[in-house]
Amino acid sequence: MRPEKASIVSDLSEKLSRSPFMLVTDYQRMKVDQFGDLRNRLMPAGAEVRVVKNSFLKRAMADSGLPDVADQLAGQTAIVVGESDVAPVAKILKTFAAEFKIATLKVGVVNRAILSTAEVEALAELPSREVLLSQLLGLLLMPATQLVRILNEPASAFARLLKAKADKGETSAPAPAATDASAPAAKSETPAEEAKSETTAAAQDSVADEKKEEAPAADTTEAPSASGETSAEATT
Repeated sequence: MRPEKASIVSDLSEKLSRSPFMLVTDYQRMKVDQFGDLRNRLMPAGAEVRVVKNSFLKRAMADSGLPDVADQLAGQTAIVVGESDVAPVAKILKTFAAEFKIATLKVGVVNRAILSTAEVEALAELPSREVLLSQLLGLLLMPATQLVRILNEPASAFARLLKAKADKGETSAPAPAATDASAPAAKSETPAEEAKSETTAAAQDSVADEKKEEAPAADTTEAPSASGETSAEATT
């Protein structure tokens, strides 16, 4: 490779190594003023766009250790790189492509991982890194009692559920009657059985009274004693 070409590849490889992302777009049909407009939009986001030859880009990606996306490099190619967050850069590219119907995204490489067009567009919907950090900071600066309540809410809800189930079980279960384990259980009688027992007892008492009345009076004549008989014999 000639020195001037090697210098271009080396410079490109250095930019790819420093950038956490590389977005490949289609440069075809892009006019000079449109290219300048895109460059101006990307500058505040800390990114830049440059037109490269596909052969140079393949060599630079190989030198910087990026994955091979040679099948996506066809036609006129422009790449967007930067040293900041990829989300706002992806948002700028998506808006620009929808506005001018050019600069269609081909493929993206973020943190050395290949992303499809749909995945890069999904990144465009995310808030910037600064916004995410500010939201996290707001959460950390939340009053301690409110933060503890938020963190403990799942456990509190689970405890309330267990208590509700326990209360429901105590209400539905009848309380067992206190009994003496050593004493035999008393046999309960129904009202009909109690009435039958009372009738039977009354009948038995009546029969006993009748038998008592019909019994003959005891003979009050006393049998002659042995001493009486002896006296009579002696008199004779």
